[in-house]
Amino acid sequence: MTANTTRNAAPQPPAPPTDAAAPQPAPYAPVGRIPVTEVFPVVEDGRWPAKAVPGEVMPIRATVFREGHDSFGATAVLVRPDGTDGPRARMVEILPGLDRYEARLAPDAPGDWGLRVEGWSDPYATWAHAAGIKVPAGVDAVLMLEEGARVLDRAAALPGRDPDDAAILARAAERLRDESLPDGERLDAGLADAVVEVLDRLPLRDHVSPSATYPLQVDRERALAGSWYEIFPRSLGSGSDSQGVWHTGTLRTAAERLDRIAAMGFDVLYLTPISPIGATNRKGRNNTLHARPDDPGSPYGIGSPDGGHDAIHPDLGTFDDFDALVARAGELGMEVALDLALQCSPDHPWVKEHPEWFTILADGSIAYAENPPKKYQDIYPLNFDNDPEGIYRAVRDVIELWINHGVTIFRVDNPHTKPIAFWERLLADVKAQYPGTLFLAEAFTRPAMMRTLGAIGFDQSYTYFAWRTAKQEIEEYLREVSEETAHLMRPAFWPTTHDILTPQMWDGGTAIFAIRAMLAALGAPTWGIYSGYEFVENEPRGTYQEPNNNEKYEFRPRRWEDAEPIGISRLFTLLNAARTKHPALRQLHQIRIHPTSSDRLIAFSRHIPGKFTSDGKPDTVICVISLDPHEGVDATVELDLEAMGLATPGGHITVVDELDGRSYVWGSSNWVSLSPVTRLGHVFKVEPAHTSPWAQA
Repeated sequence: MTANTTRNAAPQPPAPPTDAAAPQPAPYAPVGRIPVTEVFPVVEDGRWPAKAVPGEVMPIRATVFREGHDSFGATAVLVRPDGTDGPRARMVEILPGLDRYEARLAPDAPGDWGLRVEGWSDPYATWAHAAGIKVPAGVDAVLMLEEGARVLDRAAALPGRDPDDAAILARAAERLRDESLPDGERLDAGLADAVVEVLDRLPLRDHVSPSATYPLQVDRERALAGSWYEIFPRSLGSGSDSQGVWHTGTLRTAAERLDRIAAMGFDVLYLTPISPIGATNRKGRNNTLHARPDDPGSPYGIGSPDGGHDAIHPDLGTFDDFDALVARAGELGMEVALDLALQCSPDHPWVKEHPEWFTILADGSIAYAENPPKKYQDIYPLNFDNDPEGIYRAVRDVIELWINHGVTIFRVDNPHTKPIAFWERLLADVKAQYPGTLFLAEAFTRPAMMRTLGAIGFDQSYTYFAWRTAKQEIEEYLREVSEETAHLMRPAFWPTTHDILTPQMWDGGTAIFAIRAMLAALGAPTWGIYSGYEFVENEPRGTYQEPNNNEKYEFRPRRWEDAEPIGISRLFTLLNAARTKHPALRQLHQIRIHPTSSDRLIAFSRHIPGKFTSDGKPDTVICVISLDPHEGVDATVELDLEAMGLATPGGHITVVDELDGRSYVWGSSNWVSLSPVTRLGHVFKVEPAHTSPWAQA
């Protein structure tokens, strides 16, 4: 190995924000006096923790019921890492008649949290229901009024009751006992809105019956939300000389070109593998089996006499150069994510040192990787069954090396082809020693595998987003990732990757690239762009759903100034600015799909109540996007303002487009006109309540 390209010592980078190791499964809890069942979010009965980040507004649901006709309530509670109770909220029934309750809470710091739901008997509501029937009918009126006064006496004396609230309850109890008043007035005092409001804030609870405390892993904010930009470092600064001989870019030339990426608002710089590349069976351009002398080979064919996963390709530079790139990225507000591809070129040192780590065929050869019909003759997959401990230690050492050189995120190549048990152990081990380290699963595979990878410790996952193109399937997928799987698999939306160019992208020109960028940036808290997207690089390799002249197999120099007139880079800047400005766009658990009169138009919104924002103001963003890259779309967008919490006396709101600053007055039915020529979408922030001038005429 070349001394300057392998394990050079580097100054320890600043430690990422602290996360703790994975919480333990929830203990068995017997049913309580007020049964609580079907708690959500819970993963495999608490076998693995649900996921969250600080400030993430989480729905907590449970089925709560009781025998007989007495009233009951439910409370959701977040339990802090030190075991004390944190934020709590009274739950409301969301499926009337089915005893399904919900509250929304947000943790405020990373760590190993928990969540539970408490069912309880509600003596005040029980009394109020009975008294509201009996007293007007003259049945046991004196008794019922005294019973109510006693309930309010108990409620007023609750520890932690605000003195002003206690006084309201005491006065109500006094009036319930005031025999000089008519029974109706006495009853009205006990049922007054002020009394109800006080008891909503701090209810009187009997027979409190907690569920088990289920684990909740709260990671740092980047685990949920980030804007990724992917580069092949060797392309940045590459070119050909006067004789037509290609020269590579380096880590230093890449570092010199990071300002442009940061200026567009991206906060994660993703590097494809930078390790030495093997010569045996090296792939040529467009995945051919015969490489030309100046073909660099696939960076996923890792390993040569210069080193393996723990080395840097000599053409790219040294660890000092890598440290400089990481430092420059940090100065520009970007974290560095590195590809972790657990496979080896035939020239990898591990092949000679540990042949038992690979699959030996009957003829004595080592099996190369295949994903029929694709063949990867330039790489050998690891066989995790032959020497699992040896492979584990080697991979663990590789990850530790790169963490010590400033990598905070790993994009893991094809994790679904490695054992789940391996990942569960490895991720827990790494995160315990290096809290805040994140892992993105590049797993385009069956749902069960994708969900389980998330459950056992992967922080984010690639998704099927690229293949969801029609209005209905996009809407269904947004609901799925936001509501059904958000607690265990955080989605990352990528319109394209270096391996993926779906048929939709082939003939839609600049418009479809803009449309898919808007859907990705606005549809998920984490989104990513592969370098070159700004140029609308849309030529497929034959009928394969991958780019022609794939950068994976060749240098791809680009004149970035030529991309500016296209406008995609400007769109990136505007989208990332909107995401930075609006916390609603960095949330996952809640999305509202709005009806439109055209199947070529999609509309959805995200919302955070003021109690969960830093300035105490609610944040609502309405996104309206054309799905047609060829023709204009004229259609209506329907809003249920009351359900959105936006009802006004005049039935109108003011919305301001974050893409161009224009404002509009909107109501329940709104006409939009979008076109590839003019505009393809709106990102509306909702301004404070607006009363239409027409409503006052």
